[in-house]
Amino acid sequence: MSEEATTRRRRAPAMSLEDRREALVKVTIPLLLVHGANVTTNQIAKAADVAEGTVFRAFKDKQELLACALRSAMAPDTEIELIDRIPATDPIERRLTGAVEAVTGYLDRMWSLMSALQDTGFDPHEGGERKGPPEEMQRVMRRIAELFEPDADRLLIEPQLAARLLMGFVFTNRMQHKGFGDGAAESEQLVQLFLHGTIRSGGEQ
Repeated sequence: MSEEATTRRRRAPAMSLEDRREALVKVTIPLLLVHGANVTTNQIAKAADVAEGTVFRAFKDKQELLACALRSAMAPDTEIELIDRIPATDPIERRLTGAVEAVTGYLDRMWSLMSALQDTGFDPHEGGERKGPPEEMQRVMRRIAELFEPDADRLLIEPQLAARLLMGFVFTNRMQHKGFGDGAAESEQLVQLFLHGTIRSGGEQ
């Protein structure tokens, strides 16, 4: 470390333990996408511009840091904020397209991270078995159900069920490669298929 960096660190105000943990988690997430569970505490420390010992003062071991980074990455706060910004006065097609785009980005991020971790031997479910949909996805589905509410009188099913079925469309649409094929519908097309089906209207061939 350069003398200038050392001086800058000495002058910087001390971080609270919680702030230090948050900072370490933040720099760990992109490293996990590259290295998976093989990321080293030395790499994390360098990315955070701290001594390696600082990592172990903030977390009892690397496993705890990885678990905290995974929980942070799985938090759908950004996606929920995007969904909450969708105007309730927009046509239902536009509302749902915005939601699908948000959820698709979330799923792609999660699957990339989970794949990187599992490929390097890290079990994200170790220490407990999940029952039912993760709370993160339940939060997203509740927000999507609210997008159906302005058109509830036009629906054949309850908004909650409509949201769950739409999420099923999104999940299936991202199942590419590994025997599922390469094709995928764009968000707007996926919403049209969900709302109106796959058969052309008016008897068109």
